[in-house]
Amino acid sequence: MRGKRHWALAVRRPDGEISVHAEPLNPLSDRHLFLRWPLLRGVIALWESTALGIRTLAMSANESMGEEERDVSKREMALSLVIGIVVAVALFVVLPLLVAGSVKDRFPNSSTFVLAEGVLRIFILVIYILAVSRIKQLRRVFEYHGAEHKTIHALESGLELDPEEIIRFSPLHPRCGTSFLLIVMVLAIIIFSLVGVPGLFWLIVSRLIGIPLIVGLSYEVIKYAGKHKDSAVMKVVMYPGLLLQRLTTREPDISQIEVAVKALEGVAALEPVELDRTGEGDVEVMA
Repeated sequence: MRGKRHWALAVRRPDGEISVHAEPLNPLSDRHLFLRWPLLRGVIALWESTALGIRTLAMSANESMGEEERDVSKREMALSLVIGIVVAVALFVVLPLLVAGSVKDRFPNSSTFVLAEGVLRIFILVIYILAVSRIKQLRRVFEYHGAEHKTIHALESGLELDPEEIIRFSPLHPRCGTSFLLIVMVLAIIIFSLVGVPGLFWLIVSRLIGIPLIVGLSYEVIKYAGKHKDSAVMKVVMYPGLLLQRLTTREPDISQIEVAVKALEGVAALEPVELDRTGEGDVEVMA
């Protein structure tokens, strides 16, 4: 769980006990105020969340394996990150362009080409999520994802963090990274339609260069949606993302919610998260 100034990680150890680790965030925007500007703050937030996510993945893997098997090194995590980036670029940038490009002569204009490319990208994302959700270990990740969302809902509703009460909440949340990802893909269709259809090399370059701008815009949309989640317009805008979350979250059990509660309490011990029950994005879900 991540608050304004601190983050906390909770892991259930092999002996059944829940280990909690919490630290200050020390965000870059505290040292460089211009990084709080709209658009820039979204890129920085994604960068910092990714770095923190990688670190907590390594910590949770080591903690959950027990004392005798703790061996996930920084080098292994760095290698995993590089492989992940290469696979992501290949699947979500190169492959849609290759498929759409193979029949681009059939499209009447560049906007139609970009729309086809964007729809292909979303289709590949859905297929990818469905495929990985069949892996037992990743399915448990999706269950913990749901536990985190339910716990945040309980906090924002002003309720005590009782797992028996928390479990009745929805595992879907408008500030989820899954919704963010879908917004990125939809905005990409709009932004890239302005680029036209140059050669394949320049198409790939334009997509990679355009990612920061699209990430920044998407962050502003998701931040606004978090503040106005009861708005009828925002409910319509966020609905597709909530549908996609049905693939990236699963119903957790009580033991998983207990872990999510411990993580939130880890943040609460360091900052007044009770003031963040406004839905304004001050308490975020790390999954």
